[in-house]
Amino acid sequence: MKNIIRKTITVALCIMLVVSFAACGGGSGSGSGDKKVYKIGICNYVPNASLDQIEDNIVKALDEIAAQKGVVFEYDRQNCNADANVLNQIIANFIANEVDLMIGIATPVALAMQAATEDVDIPVVFSAVSDPVGCGLTDDMNGSGTNITGTSDYLDTNSVFDLIFAMYPDIDKVGFLYDLGQDASTQAIADARAYLEARGVESVERTGTNVDEVMLAAEALARDGVKVVFTPQDNTIMSAELSIYETLADAGIAHFTGADSFALNGAFLGYGVDYANLGKMAGEMAADILLNEKDPGTVPVMTFDNGTATVNTEICEKLGFNYDDIAGLFGPLCQEVKPIQTAESF
Repeated sequence: MKNIIRKTITVALCIMLVVSFAACGGGSGSGSGDKKVYKIGICNYVPNASLDQIEDNIVKALDEIAAQKGVVFEYDRQNCNADANVLNQIIANFIANEVDLMIGIATPVALAMQAATEDVDIPVVFSAVSDPVGCGLTDDMNGSGTNITGTSDYLDTNSVFDLIFAMYPDIDKVGFLYDLGQDASTQAIADARAYLEARGVESVERTGTNVDEVMLAAEALARDGVKVVFTPQDNTIMSAELSIYETLADAGIAHFTGADSFALNGAFLGYGVDYANLGKMAGEMAADILLNEKDPGTVPVMTFDNGTATVNTEICEKLGFNYDDIAGLFGPLCQEVKPIQTAESF
């Protein structure tokens, strides 16, 4: 009889433990209690200051909204390191894990998510896509009519060149540094060529697809004798900036670029959208789709005023200019001029 009682008590205790562990680990996510949980798959294209800044601000915006709305956003954050095979596997895993929404940072990731979700009911929000119509993500910036929307870092190239000619009014040759395979560079470089041709100014183009090639291209530009190099919001060059900025600065070359993160990594100037805001808006779009059942096909692609010039004060001095003078020169041509110093990340 005592053995039977002991066995009964043991079984009861085991059941209580199982129930207790189930209560702690079950439900809609660890520690979520009764809160509604949404699973979000985020894929970044390559580690660099621009794209990392976007990703961090997407998550920050979503976390703030989750706290306000009493929900939980669970993130599967991945980086494909510019590897198409890895990218496709990441997206396949998102689909297999039944994420509620995907976020793709940079054009190649957005395009891969678009292709993978043609027959899957998963909304996609993109960020840092410079030309959503040109690359085929949408036919209409006012709404794709499909499962996709997002934020664009479109660059007003002419505005960058207005700054260049304000600083160097008599310049007769400008270098271009970019990756031929980057969609973000295609239209911006075409616009830059047209701008210079209209002024009768020569252009010299150097390209690279990885850090080593970009370093060689920067050295070639130094030998070309240019005073200015232009790079749009090109992720390949962004990833190599810390490896080339001293080469350019030592050669007396002012590197004008399409994002503040370039200036953070040693370029003379970054001009364009605020990448923190780009990420914040993408996060808010994702929350609107998940919490308010917004149809992504009806959400306009968001673009931003390209009016902030970020000047690296160390490089400015090395090139023989005074920051206050440059800020005064650029001020009438920008919404804002901001100083920054070289660092690896914001």
